[in-house]
Amino acid sequence: MSHKFIRFEKEDKKVGVITLNRPEVLNALGGQLIEELGQVLKACEEDPKIHCMILMGSEKAFTAGADIKEMQAKIYSEAFLEDFITKGWEKVSACRKPIIAAVSGYALGGGCEIAMMCDMIIAGESAKFGQPEVTIGTLPGAGGTQRLPRSVGKSKAMDLCLTGRMMDAQEAERAGLISRVVPDAVLKKEALAIAQTIASYSLPVVMMIKESINRAFETPLSEGLKFERRLFHASFSLEDQKEGMAAFLEKRTPKFKGK
Repeated sequence: MSHKFIRFEKEDKKVGVITLNRPEVLNALGGQLIEELGQVLKACEEDPKIHCMILMGSEKAFTAGADIKEMQAKIYSEAFLEDFITKGWEKVSACRKPIIAAVSGYALGGGCEIAMMCDMIIAGESAKFGQPEVTIGTLPGAGGTQRLPRSVGKSKAMDLCLTGRMMDAQEAERAGLISRVVPDAVLKKEALAIAQTIASYSLPVVMMIKESINRAFETPLSEGLKFERRLFHASFSLEDQKEGMAAFLEKRTPKFKGK
């Protein structure tokens, strides 16, 4: 499948690398790009050989946000009836397989929100994060007021959303928004190494872990613990659990089959 604004490649068979490719507008998230991104994510979800994905942009910008030209003239009824942003954008957060955001340059507005929909963010030293919607007369609409406080706390989220300022990669790491900071020159290499590690494990177990951690943000602790315990119990039905523990006892590398 060919796309205008998305590049896709497989790395070591089990890792899919998705690159936003609209450099003339800093990878602005227009409707066609979002549609293409959804198509590629769906294909990766349905491909049993792909266990983990990386989402990245260019050196200058992961993505500078939603396409303002497409949004500016919208009226309320139009945005509401077409379910603007929800339709398409949330396909990133709906993926059951892990997605790593590899961010260099700007990740602003919708770009920051798309990154937060991924399961972890690895940032190059040039990365800058922000929710500047207040500066153009609106507010975040793809999770900036909801996911951001869950990552960085209320005060920092208020700071970013109410002032529209950007924070650099070092501040973002201190705040808990990102997993780690690496030199820009090795960003893709580091993201690939992480993805390949994840992809080497049992796919159903990896998916269970993702689902369980995400449930922590949706339920009280008591219910989250119960959910985790049930998935833990369910893992004992997997061939991979038997293989993994046998390999540990036999002091060898496990050979997971995804069953």
